[in-house]
Amino acid sequence: MESLGSFLKSRRDQVTPDAIGLRTYGSSRRVPGLRREELAHLAGVSAGYYTRLEQGQGGTASAQVLDALARVLELDEVETVHLHNLARQTDRLGLAEPPVEQPHPRVLVLLDSLAGATPAVVLGRRGDVLAWNRTGHALLAEHVDFEAPGDQARRPSIPRMFFLDPLTRDLHRNWEELARIHVAYLRLTAGRFPTDARLANLIGELTMRSDQFAGMWATGEVADCTTGDMHLHHPTVGTASIAYQVWLQPDSPDHRIEIYTPNDASSADALNLLTRHTSLAEDSNLKGVEQPAAGRGTSRSVNNLVPRNS
Repeated sequence: MESLGSFLKSRRDQVTPDAIGLRTYGSSRRVPGLRREELAHLAGVSAGYYTRLEQGQGGTASAQVLDALARVLELDEVETVHLHNLARQTDRLGLAEPPVEQPHPRVLVLLDSLAGATPAVVLGRRGDVLAWNRTGHALLAEHVDFEAPGDQARRPSIPRMFFLDPLTRDLHRNWEELARIHVAYLRLTAGRFPTDARLANLIGELTMRSDQFAGMWATGEVADCTTGDMHLHHPTVGTASIAYQVWLQPDSPDHRIEIYTPNDASSADALNLLTRHTSLAEDSNLKGVEQPAAGRGTSRSVNNLVPRNS
């Protein structure tokens, strides 16, 4: 996970004196960004107190101090929320096994109502797929068993898929952009749920198994995930540009519904084709007719996509 001190240092390293109009009088500098005493002075706190904050020895910082630090570090709204979340953590907090996440029945009703040409996925706090409709499954992971989200031990993990599954990497033409968003959102989530043992294990596993994840995590970037674009090269319907938007659920505030819509006419045609393909495959399966594997690697093992030791 992450401490208040490590986040402050990573953000301090990103702010140069020139960027905030701080005169340095040409003195040589051994740090990439602001010095501790410079940040402390600009935030109106003593250098000793700020140093203790970075070292995890400053106790609980007030909201006023945190807001002053956020102002000097030029943090945006999401980064400022993350700073406050980290400040509420203490060394006494230990990891705990979280309860099993289950999508709310009303969310499943909504998901069913989006069946057809509107792909949708329900995601848990750690990016596990809790449910998806047929088109959402076909759009993002047709090589994964459709029924997998119903079993906690087999639930696909979107972060694991992005960093450990070659088919997911091949699917996204803007993979690096989306991967950075996933890492930044995981950091935000880690600040909100500092005792979540499964989340800590996920971050640790990805850090060990993916050099690219480790490099992105080390940047200290934090961001929410609300809207964006996925540029796909889909194994069944070809090239498509898809917009995603996140709907939060009042009954389950830790869960998100992601809805996917086409960005242009050709992408709309691709989604329509995918919908027809999915419907035909489902109808054939209901009639007991064995179908050939669609696209690339649809029989591929999903061992990389689910938690270890679940």
